[in-house]
Amino acid sequence: MSPQPGLTHRERVRLALQHRETDRIPIAMVCSGVNPPARRALEAHLQIERGLTVEAYLRPLVDIVSVAPAYGGPPLPTGTDMWGVRRRPVSYGDGSYDEIDHYPLAEASLDDLADYPWPRPEWFDYDSLTERIAAANAGSDSGEYCLMIANGNLFETSWYMRGFAQLLEDFALDPEFAHALLDRVADFWMAHFHRLLAAADGAVDLAFTADDLGGQEGLLMSRSMWEEFIAPRHRRLNQVIHEGGAAVIYHTDGAVMEVVDGLVEVGIDVLQALQFSAAGMDPVRLKAEFGDRLCFEGGVSVQTTLPFGTPEEVASEVRERIDVLGSGGGYILGPSHAIQAGTPPQNIAALFDTAAEYYPFG
Repeated sequence: MSPQPGLTHRERVRLALQHRETDRIPIAMVCSGVNPPARRALEAHLQIERGLTVEAYLRPLVDIVSVAPAYGGPPLPTGTDMWGVRRRPVSYGDGSYDEIDHYPLAEASLDDLADYPWPRPEWFDYDSLTERIAAANAGSDSGEYCLMIANGNLFETSWYMRGFAQLLEDFALDPEFAHALLDRVADFWMAHFHRLLAAADGAVDLAFTADDLGGQEGLLMSRSMWEEFIAPRHRRLNQVIHEGGAAVIYHTDGAVMEVVDGLVEVGIDVLQALQFSAAGMDPVRLKAEFGDRLCFEGGVSVQTTLPFGTPEEVASEVRERIDVLGSGGGYILGPSHAIQAGTPPQNIAALFDTAAEYYPFG
């Protein structure tokens, strides 16, 4: 299919999701964007070299924008989220990450789950989404954006509450507790996404869900554990999203080739992050085996090329990702995660400049 000229952001992504080639490759910054120190360095670089702010530079390039309803639930203590998980900032020098320092269900029993103050969908003002969608699109100078809501992270929400090691131990030794906890979490996210998509009334095209399943060398759990505890609940959540008229963009880091076929079976539409520096992650194999059933987003390495390569090497990797994953449509280009502090601003600019200019198809 020949590329379509003069597309809006939304049209460009929609065509890619239909496995059709577009006027240029769609571009996204799905996972947290650019960390503050890297953003400040990019801002300074763009001001000197081009007289642009980061916002003015990225606005015509990035095609996907997130929207969310206003929170109207009980006041939350500083550093504590609606699940009762408390975090504190941990410095990495020029900035900080929020790391969990309290897992509220670390010592919980099965009986304790019934009395826990679980978040409720009623805590959100879903009617506020209409105004926020309009505001997001008002910021575009190239037609309406492809809008995305988030974030149904079933496994991650559960281990944030229980503790990572403890929840994996539950999978092996206390499956009744693990199932009960995951059901509580899944029930909330399904109700939340149902209300979000109803309020969006067709204006949202993507629903972002997430669960990091892989480390650098392989899965974080056995395939059989994933099939028992996580897959059935994501299947139900994905059904809710599809019934609401959106496609599922699913994030996982790491070496996950072993489970990609299962992710397709439970109903994801876009595999996000694409950490090709992890063991066994091969863009050619992904496209060949799954490209007819699955779209892809991400793939430009924040571990190797962006922080440690040259602008020429970044541009080469961007072109390679487009050549392989973008052929026939079905690819949205972006970094493999948030762009980290210390990444040269020239490399960040090389990513976006190349993506905007390089189009080998049609």
